[in-house]
Order: sequence, then C-alpha cells, then structure tokens
Amino acid sequence: MEKLSVSHMNARFALPNRSFDFLQFQHSIFFLKFPNPNQNSNPNSNLVRLRRLNCSVSDGTVPSSVGATDSSLVVKVRLIEIVKAAEVSSDLKGTSIFLVGLQSSLKAGLGKLLADALRYYYFDSDSLVEEAVGGALAAKSFRESDTKGFYESETEVLKQLSSMGRLVVCAGNGAVTSPTNLALLRHGISLWIDVPLDLVARDLTEDQFVPGSYPEVRDEQGALYDKYRAGYATADAIVSVQKVASRLGRDNLDEVTIEDLTLEALREIEKLTRVKKMIEEAARPF
Repeated sequence: MEKLSVSHMNARFALPNRSFDFLQFQHSIFFLKFPNPNQNSNPNSNLVRLRRLNCSVSDGTVPSSVGATDSSLVVKVRLIEIVKAAEVSSDLKGTSIFLVGLQSSLKAGLGKLLADALRYYYFDSDSLVEEAVGGALAAKSFRESDTKGFYESETEVLKQLSSMGRLVVCAGNGAVTSPTNLALLRHGISLWIDVPLDLVARDLTEDQFVPGSYPEVRDEQGALYDKYRAGYATADAIVSVQKVASRLGRDNLDEVTIEDLTLEALREIEKLTRVKKMIEEAARPF
C-alpha cells in the first residue's frame, strides 16, 4: 500500500485563539499539538491523540465499524476491493472524495469502507474541529456563542484537507454553508449521501448521538435537511439509499447495507472519472 510521508501530511490549522499542527504520523494515528500556556504541566499534555474512528488509514483489514467478525462481510469487502476499486483507483490519481449529507452511521460507515477499498485515508471534519476546540461540548458551546468563528474554523479545517490527496472526508454541514467551502469541495469529488430522515433520526436516537425522543430528533434533522439541501445538491453525484433499495428490489430500506452504498459510490465515482477522462482527451491537440 502506498503511504504518505510525514512531510507530505504536514498541515497547520489556524483556529480562533489557538492553532495546531499535524505533528507526526505513526501507526496510522495522527497527533495534534497545541500551544501549552502552562510551563509546569506535563510536557506531553498538549498532544491530543485523534480517535482512530475519526482518522484512519487502510491496512487491508475490514473496519470493525462494519462487522469485521462476519466472514461473509469479509468476502463482500474483498469483492468490492478487487472488482470495483481497481477500476477507479488508477483514474482517480489521488483525487480526494468528500461526503456531504446528514450525519448518520451509514454515511460514516460508507466513508470508512470506501477509504479501505481505495487505500485512502479517512477523516471526519466535524471531529477534527471538535478535537481542536476541546471536545464535543466545547464545540457545541463555541458554535452557539460564536457561530461565525465556528464556521471559520470549519473552513480552515476544510481548506487544509482539500489541499491534500488520497482522502475520504466525511464532511459536516459547514462544508456546504458558503461559496468558499463549496469551492474547496471542488478540489475533489463530492458525493451527497442521501439517507431518509426516518433512518437518520432512528440512528441518532438509538446511538444517543443527540438528545431527545425520536419525533424530536426527526423534526430537528428535517429542519437541518431543509436548511442545507441546496448545498447538498451541489455535489457531483448522489448516493441515495432509496434509489439503491429500488434498484436492488428491496422493499425494506433496512436491508440496504453499507456495502451496497459503497458499491453505488464507486459506480458514481467511476462515471465521474470516465467523463473527466473523456473531456481531457477531447481537449488534447491533434
């Protein structure tokens, strides 16, 4: 597997009142280094270890988040890698993939499996911002007290990620909130992972990602969907759970798996890279 060097992955994010660097790359884990105002504290206390869930690189194994212990799933993943990834990886030439849409386990699982199939690095942009400002609660407080500053932080993170290659980025809603951010997504291929509201709300409620009852969460996610739908629609292609279910002849949307969605994403990527290649060839002088 091709590995990126430490120097290639160096990046600096300027956030309000703080900054951090990608300091080193060891064992598929990135570390962030913050300025430490307390000279008497532990010298290593300003190193924040990103959760492997949020930053990982394929090592040829099946991500645990999609059931690594299921032998049939292992076979499916290998088929994805052999049959599809080989067809698109060479034409991608390291172009990054950005996933937009409402937060869900299907979107995150697709991102991780897609990164594994393409031998790409996986990032969750929301989690990077959260890590930078001190965790989910701190990020929530930051967003509520300084919305503009929070969006600027998201832009800085997206700017750095879009400057790199061979990434699958699970992007937050901040990625579709401004022309600047939408332009940054153009540095790669963007896919709208369109998951029905019922599935999103049930997912978030069962996993307790957000507080509230199912009806409350569904209403909140519905409002977010309406707010960001126009931004989602600027993506290069759509991976729709409902369309995949219809194509596969499945009446129950719960029967659509992460593997099904990953194959659909690879098909869409293959179409986009094929069109791009045709355009480039047509533009060549005779």
